[in-house]
Amino acid sequence: MRALITGAATGIGAATVQKLKAAGYEVTGFDIVEPTGVDHWIKVDMSDRDAIDAAVSKLSGTFECLVNNAGVPPREGLMKTVLAVNYLGLVRLTGAVEPMLKQGGAIVNVASRAGAAWRTNIEQVKALIALENVAALDDFIANQDINYVRAYDLSKEAVVVWGIANTERLLAKSLRVNSVSPAAVSTGILDDFEAAFGDRMTRNVARVGRPGYPEEIADVILYLLSAESGWIKGQDITIDGGMSALGTSVQLGL
Repeated sequence: MRALITGAATGIGAATVQKLKAAGYEVTGFDIVEPTGVDHWIKVDMSDRDAIDAAVSKLSGTFECLVNNAGVPPREGLMKTVLAVNYLGLVRLTGAVEPMLKQGGAIVNVASRAGAAWRTNIEQVKALIALENVAALDDFIANQDINYVRAYDLSKEAVVVWGIANTERLLAKSLRVNSVSPAAVSTGILDDFEAAFGDRMTRNVARVGRPGYPEEIADVILYLLSAESGWIKGQDITIDGGMSALGTSVQLGL
């Protein structure tokens, strides 16, 4: 069995590599820095479509699965990079490797609980999805008045919507796509999320007792790649320790 994973060097990606290897996969990791534990590393800047195409050209053979994990956290001034990597780069790489995925194969995209409001923001999500390349992002960001926090949320909303929109097309090719939407996870970029989301995040973490662990997200990713999850298609799985339930309970006055 052979697996592809982006953002393989740290956090959820590194934990997923370990789980894939333990499950018997030969793992090819895409990242800008060299991951540990992979069988093959292909260096790539996921914000650069030409770099993505060049990276994919180094692949040969077929693969059972693709995990799109590469992502940039919400950081001041990085609106373009966040949208380019988290959404446009994901779509570009997926389209390029799709012909290499075996029938019955699975794609798992790592979205975020920050993308939960995609229904409310669907027109802006559609506007992002309509963009053809990174060069169009400058005008898009200016015209839509997008700050760095909104850029992150929007990028993850678009990942969820892309999975929904492409489910039927991929099913026709005997491929499944799902996404996972973690909340706060204890990785090296957790401080970025605390700085971006402030008390909203820290209160939620306090209410559920702790942030998630990368291995817990990786376990769900591995399940969605497995044959046992074969009837799960086009879904976004929230992994948040109960944060969504607590928030909904407050809204309902329960």
